[in-house]
Amino acid sequence: MTSAELLAESFGRIRDIVHRVAHGLSRSELADRLDREANSIGWLIWHLARIQDDHIAAVAGTEQVWTSSGWAERFGLTLDAAETGFGHTPDQVAAVIVDAEPLREYYDAVHAATLDYVAHLTDADLDRIVDERWDPPVTLGVRLVSIIVDDLQHAGQAAYIRGILERR
Repeated sequence: MTSAELLAESFGRIRDIVHRVAHGLSRSELADRLDREANSIGWLIWHLARIQDDHIAAVAGTEQVWTSSGWAERFGLTLDAAETGFGHTPDQVAAVIVDAEPLREYYDAVHAATLDYVAHLTDADLDRIVDERWDPPVTLGVRLVSIIVDDLQHAGQAAYIRGILERR
């Protein structure tokens, strides 16, 4: 298995979880929060998709799917189109009210862009420095692993919340 195949497999597992978690949920179920400070399933999936979109576009040198394909307009959120959810307040989390189908479609578009990007990577590419704001500077390989880990955590949180909501 090549590094590119390993990355594609990892991102594919995120997609599988996103689809399982969002499947069959209504708009209100996606917006439901365990308490006022908690994230909703819809926000968690939107956020993980936005972070993946933002970070992959940055390392690929492309425009984000969110803006290039009109997703920001389709979602019609009251947030700035540049928002990814990082550092959101409880009120901003509550403002992310979405339907399951467009949410999955947006994630699928981000996933497709991600797979297109990682398919052409070589082992040598993974050592390229992509962010010098950190010490040590962040390589492409480290950034991709960071995206995967962050997405899996948020997808797991969304699955956990769904389980709690189903038992209520």
